[in-house]
Amino acid sequence: MPEKTISFPALKDIPDSAWKSLSEKEIFFAHQSLGFNIIEGIKDVMKENPHIKLKIVETSNAADFDSPIFAHSKVGKNYDPYSKISAFADLLQKGIGNKADIAFFKFCYVDVAANTDVDKVFSTYKASMSHLKKTYPTTTFVHVTVPLTIVKTSVKTWIKILIKKKDIWEYDDNIKRNKFNYLLREQYEGKDPVFDLATIESTFPDGKRCSFTKYGTSYYSLVPGHTYDGGHLNKVGRKVVAERLLPFLAAIPLLRLSK
Repeated sequence: MPEKTISFPALKDIPDSAWKSLSEKEIFFAHQSLGFNIIEGIKDVMKENPHIKLKIVETSNAADFDSPIFAHSKVGKNYDPYSKISAFADLLQKGIGNKADIAFFKFCYVDVAANTDVDKVFSTYKASMSHLKKTYPTTTFVHVTVPLTIVKTSVKTWIKILIKKKDIWEYDDNIKRNKFNYLLREQYEGKDPVFDLATIESTFPDGKRCSFTKYGTSYYSLVPGHTYDGGHLNKVGRKVVAERLLPFLAAIPLLRLSK
């Protein structure tokens, strides 16, 4: 991966018309624990920017989508990506489909690990999202890259590298996440909205990327300053993600011609 710096639009550069557009949308976000970090980050941003007005409600009740809302709820079970794929589809089928202007869910970092069959998970995900897009043509579905964790490199890690050990647990979970994210970007970028959570998480304040190398190949990992436990987002990390997510959602055009 070539070394390059990443830049994101600043909140102050987003026009008031975009924030107004965002406040008028019905949005559904399904997640587990890291998603609650992101929701808290959105609330942090709103406190500092009172012109950003969202009605944030934890709900998956279709009746709540009759007026503008930023709804969120838990989805599936951690360590089981297939449960999240099917649970998200079930929630849409229970009435949220075509009511929500925007719908998306995110995997947790624990859903993709060293022993995950990434190709199978992605194939299942792709088939489900294709079906949802056809079934609910007035809802925009957003794809989210799998979040990352920090990399813990110790003396033992370097010994494993020196002896060219195949399995290096300190690296292998993030390597699988990087692979999934590559497949997702390759499939959807330029076609559907892709919120690149992994890129945001792995970008330092100066725009450089947090990465590691295994046998000549580089991969990305979570910036240590964005987390309190190696995976979940701290106050800094959650705000960074929220500052990227809100303009991203505001820029998505409505598919419904009338509301």
